[in-house]
Amino acid sequence: MGHSFSDSCTLGAPHGYLLTALFGVPSIFSVDSSQGNLRHGLFCHWSVRCTKHNWKLDVSTMKYINPPGSFCQDELVVEKNEENGLLFLELNPPNPWDSEPRSPEDLAFGEVQITYLTHACMDLKLGDKRMVFDPWLIGPAFARGWWLLHEPPSDWLERLYQADLIYISHMHSDHLSYPTLKKVAGRRPDIPIYVGNTERPVFWNLKRSGVQLTNINVVPFGIWQQVDRNLRFMILMDGVHPEMDTCIIVEYKGHKILNTVDCTRPNGGRLPMKVDLMMSDFAGGASGFPMTFSGGKFTEEWKAQFIKTERKKLLNYKARLVKDLQPRIYCPFAGYFVESHPSDKYIKETNIKNDPNELNNLIKKNSDVLTWTPRPGATLDLGRMLKDPTDRKGIIEPPEGTKIYKDSWDFGPYLRILNAAVGDEIFRHSCWIKEYFTWAGFKDYNLVVRMIETDEDFSPFPGGYDYLVDFLDLSFPKERPSREHPYEEGSVLNPPNTSASTASPTPKIHRSCPDLAQLPPTLSSFRFTRVNHLLDIITWISKSLIRSRVDVIRHVVKNGLLWDDLYIGFQTRLQRDPDVYHHLFWNHFQIKLPLTPPNWKSFLMYCG
Repeated sequence: MGHSFSDSCTLGAPHGYLLTALFGVPSIFSVDSSQGNLRHGLFCHWSVRCTKHNWKLDVSTMKYINPPGSFCQDELVVEKNEENGLLFLELNPPNPWDSEPRSPEDLAFGEVQITYLTHACMDLKLGDKRMVFDPWLIGPAFARGWWLLHEPPSDWLERLYQADLIYISHMHSDHLSYPTLKKVAGRRPDIPIYVGNTERPVFWNLKRSGVQLTNINVVPFGIWQQVDRNLRFMILMDGVHPEMDTCIIVEYKGHKILNTVDCTRPNGGRLPMKVDLMMSDFAGGASGFPMTFSGGKFTEEWKAQFIKTERKKLLNYKARLVKDLQPRIYCPFAGYFVESHPSDKYIKETNIKNDPNELNNLIKKNSDVLTWTPRPGATLDLGRMLKDPTDRKGIIEPPEGTKIYKDSWDFGPYLRILNAAVGDEIFRHSCWIKEYFTWAGFKDYNLVVRMIETDEDFSPFPGGYDYLVDFLDLSFPKERPSREHPYEEGSVLNPPNTSASTASPTPKIHRSCPDLAQLPPTLSSFRFTRVNHLLDIITWISKSLIRSRVDVIRHVVKNGLLWDDLYIGFQTRLQRDPDVYHHLFWNHFQIKLPLTPPNWKSFLMYCG
């Protein structure tokens, strides 16, 4: 058994599964050699994991552990790979959107209209219903790092008031914008909001945000949600980041609209073909790597070339995906942000993003798909475009003279919120460090971290904290331990998105692999050997200097927020040698922190 394999999943390809043991208990499993099928009647405590999508199947019940509560798996066909290991394949997995199929009906002009507001926010008129995607219309995202590129239409708030339902794809603040939702809740606190049933709840921080929303609906993946006789929608998970990312199919009178949002591999690469309208991200740049890195290979020339190469790869991938899926119309969106704060000038100048028109030209060169580069307030009439793509009324652009790009941003109110944390009473007591990391709950991992607070220019903050955390025993030594250990130096670690070895990072980091924490040491022959055991087998000294702005780190600590604000928000600078990414550590601080913040009130009573 102890062989791993890599499946070559592409769009519509079957899953490949890798046998693992649950709870570390050796068990017997049954394979019908005459039929080559993995059956339901297996003995307990064994699972198989899709090596590409990270879905995890309990073969004793044929139910998925990850994603939880999804569906039962049909029998798996057993084959041998080149290394004589076992490979489990599903032949024709059902497409959930094909359940209760509906034939497309004729659409009247004006019956289905899609209006672009800004970034990832679309306003959909679907008969007499209105649906809004991911409303981020005011304020920053990721603490203070992202700001809107486009000027939203002047009637954006009224449009949100009139919505019958809102879909929010995931918890990142360029999609779940509490400042925007606070405006909506002022008049309509009961507006129906729909999210997928992700491992980390989308609205995990609702109570702390102070936004009064009373009608949040968490729905299972892959099941049609009926809105009215003509309208339904289905939320699907991302195959790479199932713990947080989702996408959606909206169907009206048999016409499908596919919005893959930020998903790296939406629904594991299995998506409906020939939808009427497809929209997806395109821009890149949603990561601190490599702009916030320096030293070693991270010269300005290397970073510029890396960004250029990665953006081109992303364009080609999106163009290929559109060509394969063959939608009638494609729209690039969810990438219209800018690093507009003056202190982030360097990031703005170096974090070059893809041009939507370049992507659309590439698509048109290789397929017959129609493309739409949206501008704020522009409206696409789906009925008109499907009947006659040359109809000038198919896409109504905003009136001449409409302001398209923002040239000013209201930084003040949002920076004041961050700055308020700097002088908080919590940070007058150095024992907050132990309190915070004990609350965070990450330990028994051979890693030492140095944390340094900085000013706007990433110089040490006068009177700021500079300390070590040893995560092996969760101690706070004055000097680095004498044992061999990976070492990170800085205020807040910011991971490049690499593998557990030294592979080159890729943009965007939220990878989660719950299997790793459960595998016993006896499975060390598997390619994905448990991370903390891997650290005991392969020793290195990892030296890094990471600097983080004091207002953001203290705001994150005080409120028990995830560390994406620091990394995706470009609020750190990092040097590291060698370039090693500690997945288990970063996955915890970006995904798995407790759902409630530290009890600072009790802490102050104790410290006082």
